[in-house]
Amino acid sequence: MNGNAGPDRRAWLLGISALVILLDRLTKYWVSHHIEEGDAIVVVRRVFRITHVRNPGAAFSMFVESSRPEVVRWVLAGFSILAAAVVVFAILRFGRRMTPTMIALALILGGTIGNLWDRLRSGLVTDFLEVHIIHYHWPDFNVADSAIVIGGILLVLDALFSSPKEQKS
Repeated sequence: MNGNAGPDRRAWLLGISALVILLDRLTKYWVSHHIEEGDAIVVVRRVFRITHVRNPGAAFSMFVESSRPEVVRWVLAGFSILAAAVVVFAILRFGRRMTPTMIALALILGGTIGNLWDRLRSGLVTDFLEVHIIHYHWPDFNVADSAIVIGGILLVLDALFSSPKEQKS
């Protein structure tokens, strides 16, 4: 018997990634076909709108004003491909158990591929969730961005709150 107890959870983890990709594609498709670019649907006045923004940059519109947008596009795509490959390797190598770290990696993988899909297809990522908190306007984002952020937060929380014994296994 190998040292891994319990059923293999890698298929479930990859399923989480696939679900994120599917939700991301469906929501971006809906927004692209129901909201004109630049328009918005108010959901909660002064708090939340569903918009239609096409972002040529990275998260939070970083690098949008670059003088070389094609270079930015391909650097971001290359980084995303590398990140996705590393996460796939980690899930395949260490994902036999369903742990917070593995769930976080599955979310990050799905989000990375969701935005990479847009970037490779059109050079732009569709963002559509707009949040205002008091006087702060959060940059528009999408399902893929949400999955990446939630995965990142889950990684940090797991690192901070898991016991040393759990971290070794």
